[in-house]
Amino acid sequence: MTDIGDGAAVAARVEAFVREKIVPFERDARLGAHGPEESLVVEMRDLARAEGLMTPHIRADGGHYAHRDVAKILRASGVSPLGPVALNVAAPDEGNMFLLGHAAGPEQKERFLAPMLTGEARSAFFMTEPAEDGGAGSDPSLLSTKATRDGNHWVIEGRKAFITGAVGAKVGIVMAMTEEGATMFLVDLPDPAIRIERVLDTIDSSMPGGHAVVTIDRLRVPADQILGQPGQGFKLAQIRLAPARLTHCMRWHGACVRANEIATAYAVKRQAFGKLLIDHEGVGFMLAENMIDLKQTELMIDWCAGVLDTGADGGVESSMTKVAVSETLMRIADRCVQVMGGTGVSGDTIVEQVFREVRAFRIYDGPTEVHKWSLAKKIKRKALAENPA
Repeated sequence: MTDIGDGAAVAARVEAFVREKIVPFERDARLGAHGPEESLVVEMRDLARAEGLMTPHIRADGGHYAHRDVAKILRASGVSPLGPVALNVAAPDEGNMFLLGHAAGPEQKERFLAPMLTGEARSAFFMTEPAEDGGAGSDPSLLSTKATRDGNHWVIEGRKAFITGAVGAKVGIVMAMTEEGATMFLVDLPDPAIRIERVLDTIDSSMPGGHAVVTIDRLRVPADQILGQPGQGFKLAQIRLAPARLTHCMRWHGACVRANEIATAYAVKRQAFGKLLIDHEGVGFMLAENMIDLKQTELMIDWCAGVLDTGADGGVESSMTKVAVSETLMRIADRCVQVMGGTGVSGDTIVEQVFREVRAFRIYDGPTEVHKWSLAKKIKRKALAENPA
């Protein structure tokens, strides 16, 4: 948490810190297929604390910077895939902190939110369920995890999948169905009733703990650890999801800025067929398209952030932005790989990793097709209301 000026000033400090102190860790031996090891996370966060940049999008008094300012800060954090982790602005923690800041009671904030804000505790959001169980994936209405009352406690049973950061998390938010409807529960982790079945092998590798399949076997949760009220789960999820999907756009925009820098530097040094790569139209035009697309995605992120700053829920706008930005960033990352040829598909630079991570971004926080389907339903309702038969 910090109070070092407006969003632009904070972003400038964040970017300088990431480039100078965090980029060197990109070749650290503690980086694996399931994200950075805990010792590396701790080391990087100690550096961020020393710079006064831990959780830089939240002020020292606990207040949240405006979303337009958050956009500047998180884009700056993303110039290294490790930047968001080091600064404590990575998913799912950033979204979970935002949710608890808006929905948790005073005692819940002290117990669960406070250690997250200081970067001492990571968190996990337990909503998605395995397809083989017929549970909730992109359609949360299919939620099959159940919670039943037992005196002053609730008992939760079910399975979850693609739970980012479950390994190593200290705070969990578990979504389960009660008689009142979907309900969120705050839990301390680890807990023997929450068993990691396996950590999935996925194409992305920037998030600590990876993505796990989890069994919840008679987890007992005190009633005072319900977030909000029973049955408010879907309502609370909307508080979290619109800003969280937008912060994904911010972080990966920063990563694509860096990938484009690397590809450009390669194109102005590498010779082919008697001239620099950039002097070949096929290459120069790709970099020109990247310049255009980076500015367009930046502007769309800022537009959606401005909508959220008005107090609107931003559901439609964040869906539009998530689709447009994720698809466009994918094209930018792809061009960077193409410009660099064989080097682009190797681990010699982070371009290959950015390509993998951005490809995954088109799926998490709602696949492109789900957002388009949701938008199409809204278009239909509006059109029928304005033009009744």
